[in-house]
Amino acid sequence: MVQTFKTIAVSAWFTNLITIVILIAGVLVGIETYPNMVAAYGGPLHVLDQIVLWIFVVEVVVKMLAEGNRPWRYFLDPWNVFDFSIVAAAFMPFGGSSVAVLRLARLLRVLKLVRALPKLQVLVTALLRSIPSMGYVSILLIMLFYVYAVAAVLFFGQNDPVHFKDLPLAMLSLFRAVTLEDWTDLMYINMYGCANYGYDGNPDLCTNSSAHPVGGAVFFVSFVLIGTMIILNLFIGVIMNGMDEARAEQLEDERAAMIGHRPTVHENVLEIQKKMNELSELVNAVEKLSLHNGHPKERAN
Repeated sequence: MVQTFKTIAVSAWFTNLITIVILIAGVLVGIETYPNMVAAYGGPLHVLDQIVLWIFVVEVVVKMLAEGNRPWRYFLDPWNVFDFSIVAAAFMPFGGSSVAVLRLARLLRVLKLVRALPKLQVLVTALLRSIPSMGYVSILLIMLFYVYAVAAVLFFGQNDPVHFKDLPLAMLSLFRAVTLEDWTDLMYINMYGCANYGYDGNPDLCTNSSAHPVGGAVFFVSFVLIGTMIILNLFIGVIMNGMDEARAEQLEDERAAMIGHRPTVHENVLEIQKKMNELSELVNAVEKLSLHNGHPKERAN
């Protein structure tokens, strides 16, 4: 019986069924964001929601029973803990909106498909491997933002209060600039003064116009060059380096698997069955040959 549940838990059709149910759950959560759809089809949606929930319950039960007399081993897999938490939360006595959010999080299980796609697995491994280095690059970028934001408030705060009135607003405006979203508008406002550029629709906000033709150009061009052309490209470099390392590790694992492959129990059983079938065929062939030639004593008579 345990072997039956274990076979079901790892079977392709069961995995595909759960994946389809996950996608259906995501669609149901999306439909629930439309009040008119809920008002028109509330009954069928509720029935489908309950069916999805109980399929998830069956999945948890099957995987627990697959562990035999050690069902606690089910919780050794973090994905299983996540699945169980989502299913258990659906039975908690709190508002439906919270349950909807938790059911939406159930879609994260689709990430398990990464295991079935080696190329995608390399990419995800590279991203995870790059997180520490990306953290240091992020610190460098934040330092750049802070230094330039303080300078922007000091130099351009009076001329351009919409974008550089205070430090948080200045950092947000610099984030806009580093993504190259109309960063030239920010530069021209401070090069020509708010009275001459950019404040046509908000003249009341331009109370102290001052032009910085050289300083504005140097400030924003240098920030874009350092922030966008150099530091942001460091993220790409770190990820590419992580991909190279992940690809090399995968190739090394494949090479080690080819050299030192150890057959599984199932493979050993199949090999034994193959040998037994060959032995049985050999015995049958000997018996047929013996019957065809007759017993030695009978031939002597």
